[in-house]
Amino acid sequence: MSDLQAVLWDMDGTLLDSEKLWDIPLYEYAEKLGGVLSKETRERMVGSNVPTTMRLLFGDVGIEPTEDDMTDGAAWILRRTEEVFRAGLPWRPGAREALRAVRASGVPMALVTSTERKLTEVALDTIGRDLFDVTVCGDEVDGLNKPLPEPYLKAARLLGADPARCVAIEDSPTGVAAAVAAGCTVLVVPCDVEVPAGERRVFRDSLTGVDLDVLRAL
Repeated sequence: MSDLQAVLWDMDGTLLDSEKLWDIPLYEYAEKLGGVLSKETRERMVGSNVPTTMRLLFGDVGIEPTEDDMTDGAAWILRRTEEVFRAGLPWRPGAREALRAVRASGVPMALVTSTERKLTEVALDTIGRDLFDVTVCGDEVDGLNKPLPEPYLKAARLLGADPARCVAIEDSPTGVAAAVAAGCTVLVVPCDVEVPAGERRVFRDSLTGVDLDVLRAL
C-alpha cells in the first residue's frame, strides 16, 4: 500500500501480552459467582468490550444478571484488572520496536482498543502516549464496539484518513472483523485465539521486523 495514510494498532494481545492478565480477574469473578469460566467462553471474550464480556461470563456460570449485577460485576472486574495492569504489562514479541519504527517514519498512528479509557491510560504508562496521534477506547464508541467497524472508522475520521488507505494491526477474530468491516487492510498477528483467513488479511507470526516498508508492502 504505497499510499498508506495511517496505521491503527490494537492493544490487548497485539502490542501487549495482556489477554493473559485479563484471565486473572475473569476467572476470579466466575469463581466468586460460584462457577468456573469455560475455555470456550473465555476465547469468545477476546477482543470484546466489558459489557459483552460480562454478559458472556454471567451466561457461562448460569446466572441471569440484573442491571445492578452487570454494573457491580463490571466495576469489580475493572478494579481488579487495574491492580493486575499496575503490577506490570509485558510486551508482545517485536511490538515495542515495531511501534517505534513506524512512529519514526512520520505516518499518523492511532490506538484502537476495546479496553475502557481508565485502564487504557494505565497501559499507556507502559506503551507511551506520545506514540499515538489518536486513541479510541471501548467506552468512546457509543456501544458500537468491535466487531462493528465504528472503532476503526472513528480513528480514521479523527486522523483525517481514508480507512481503505489504513493498515490495522490486530490479533483476534473480533478485532480483525471490525477492521475489515471498516475497509482497512489488516496485518493479523494471532495471540491466544486462532483467526480465520479472509479478505484483506495478511498473517504474520510476530511483529518482529515490522516497519513502514513491511506495512506498505501489504
